[in-house]
Formats: sequence, structure tokens, C-alpha cells
Amino acid sequence: MLRWGILGTGFISHAMLTAIRDSDGSSVAMLYGRNEAALKDLCAQYGIPHSTTDQEELFANPDVDVIYIALPNHLHRATSEAAMAAGKPVLCEKSLTTTMADAEALAASVRAADTFFAEGLMYLAHPFMQQLVTVLRDPSLGDLRSVSGFYAADIWQVVNPAGGGTLYNLGCYPASLLHLVVQTMCGEDAFASRSIAAFGNIGKDNTLQDASLSVRFENGVLANLHSTDGHGMAHAFSIVTTKGTLRFATNPWLPEAGDNRMIWQPYDGPARDIVVETKHDAFYHQTKMVERALSAGAKEASRPSPRLSDSLEIMQFLTDWETAALSQDTTQ
Repeated sequence: MLRWGILGTGFISHAMLTAIRDSDGSSVAMLYGRNEAALKDLCAQYGIPHSTTDQEELFANPDVDVIYIALPNHLHRATSEAAMAAGKPVLCEKSLTTTMADAEALAASVRAADTFFAEGLMYLAHPFMQQLVTVLRDPSLGDLRSVSGFYAADIWQVVNPAGGGTLYNLGCYPASLLHLVVQTMCGEDAFASRSIAAFGNIGKDNTLQDASLSVRFENGVLANLHSTDGHGMAHAFSIVTTKGTLRFATNPWLPEAGDNRMIWQPYDGPARDIVVETKHDAFYHQTKMVERALSAGAKEASRPSPRLSDSLEIMQFLTDWETAALSQDTTQ
């Protein structure tokens, strides 16, 4: 039984606590938060035996085997480093950090600690993404030519502005999926060789609220991504090859229990539904991924979940996108 220490009492913690409760290989030993009333409520709701308002108490608890960090993005580096310094493996929510300097420093700390670390891009642990990789590796799909992705959710009022705005809250999803597609179809080194152009708008909290990006990879593959946390609740992602188009009919970044669906439409011939049905959501499958990794003595996740090198490439992409967007006129 893997015993978790959870940092944070927000809605993401609820999702992870539900996943751990549903797994027969995990339990929660201790919960950390600053709000004592929220701690009391969560402990009662999920049957958590201990809580604390002191992070160090959680890190020092011998009954905690692994740490899950669900704190705001700008706290990820310091909290992850403190947990690893206490000898604990870490699953840290996306995005990895909010600056490339922090990401590189955190990566150095992970290597020095020589313990398990994974970024919590939970959707990548779902069987839906495993099926996507299988489809992308099928030669009948043809060669990759372009990708387009869009994610919108009106959440700016409920996220911490210090977390960096839309790119680090939402843009990391289409960015990480683009990374997986390019890496799978074009090779491990293809994603880093690219040129970009970007635009954005600053929102009411003085962070980047709308951001669009055009990319040309060195191999000629094109991509267009858009992210906003200022309006809507919508998603789209499509992959264009020399033989047809693969698009997601359900949300790729929030795969649910039940049916998750892609549609392959060849240029010649009928469309084909690709359906992945599971009994659990992405947070459950992420929990099982960590259980398997720690049981095997692994120091990082295996693809399609992000390895440390993948997380660093995604962070570099996000920071390049942010820099390019902010270099333009961001007034509305």
C-alpha cells in the first residue's frame, strides 16, 4: 500500500484524493493546507487520519511514502525540492514551474536527489493516450504534416496570478500533446528544432490571458495552438497527415471514465471511430502509474507520461511562447 502525503486543499486535490481512494494500492496518510477548516472538511470527507499546517511535519512523517504537490505553479520548485531533500518521491502538478530558470534548477535537484519525480500532466497516464501513441506509430497513418490545438476555460478568477496565466494553467495541455505527437511521429529530437511566432492579450489580473502560437519545425511540420483562461469551456485538437486527419471527439486533456473517442478520417474511404473505454478517469490512472513506477524502483515515469526531459522540453516551449507573445502589443 503506497501511502501519500498531499499538499493542497483545492479542486485538484479533490480529484487526486478521489483517485487514491478508488485505488486498491494507495491510501492517504497526511494532508497539508493553510486553511484549518478546509483541512478538517477534507479529512472527514476522505477519511484522512492526519493533517497539518506545517509542510515540514508532512515531509518528516515516516508514514508518508510519496508526496503529491497540488499547490500553485510558482511554489512547485521550492516545495518539490524540500520534499526530495526529505527523501520523498514526488508527483508535482503541472506546470513544472513558471520560469525556465526554476525548471532547470528543479531538474538539477531531481537528479541530485536520485529519487522518483514526475510532472502531473495526468491525462498522459490515461489509456486514451496510450492508444493515441499506438495509432500514431501505425505506418498507414502517413507522415505528419500539421497539428492544431485549442483549449479555453473561464478560470482566471479562481487561479493564482503568480501562477503565470493561461500558458501555465491551460496552454501546457495542448503544448504537451503537440510534444507527444511530434516526438512519436518524428523522433525524440524533432521537437526542439523549431521557429515560432506568437501573440497574446493581457487580462485583468495582469497575466497573459489569451495566447496564440504558430510553429514551424525544422522538418517542415507546422502547428497552431491557442489558449485562453478568460472565456469559454472548449477544446479541439487535430492531427493532419499525408493520408488523412485524426481528431479528438472528446476532450483529450480530461479523459473520463467511460468512452473517450478519436476519429480517423482518411482522404479516401470512410471515417473510423477509435474508442477507449475505461472505468476510471485520468487521475486514477496517474495514481496507478506512480504505484507501478515506485514498485519497480523507477526514477521517472515512462511514456506517454512525461519523463524529466519531456517536462523540460515542454517548459522551454511554454516560456518561448510566453516571451514571443509578450514581445508583441498585448493591449486589448
